[in-house]
Amino acid sequence: MAERVVIKKYNNRRLYDTEKNTYVTLATLSEMIKQGRQIEVVDAQTKDDVTAFTLTQIILEEAKSKNFLLPVPLLHLMIQFGETVLSEFFEKYLQQVVKNYLAYKTSVDAQFSRWLDLGAQLSQQAPQVSPPFNPFLSVFDMFPKTAGEKPKAGKKKAE
Repeated sequence: MAERVVIKKYNNRRLYDTEKNTYVTLATLSEMIKQGRQIEVVDAQTKDDVTAFTLTQIILEEAKSKNFLLPVPLLHLMIQFGETVLSEFFEKYLQQVVKNYLAYKTSVDAQFSRWLDLGAQLSQQAPQVSPPFNPFLSVFDMFPKTAGEKPKAGKKKAE
């Protein structure tokens, strides 16, 4: 990913992009992240890192528009066990699972694309490599094509 962009968060909930010297919205931050940028959000007054909170806000805003984020039973577990069990899972395992899934998906998509390309190449080369296959050609050769022509017999062995 590209270098980190520092965003200052003010008490009035406004977000300030220090790179472009302009105020931004959560939607703008979301687009920056989707473009591969990393952001770091710092409270302007206390200098505390509030990146995780801001990223969570972005996810929740997107979930609100779709009315779905995580399955209800998982949300109940998150509330029930809080930081004790689930924070370790999210920190250690979930990130790696998502990375592995994306790597596997990319690999499968690339392999499938190669298969499609190979199939297209073979279908273009097939008429050039072998004559068209006609299983009835030898059957129809036995019948005379004109009225005076005699039927062809099977091939004789050379004596």
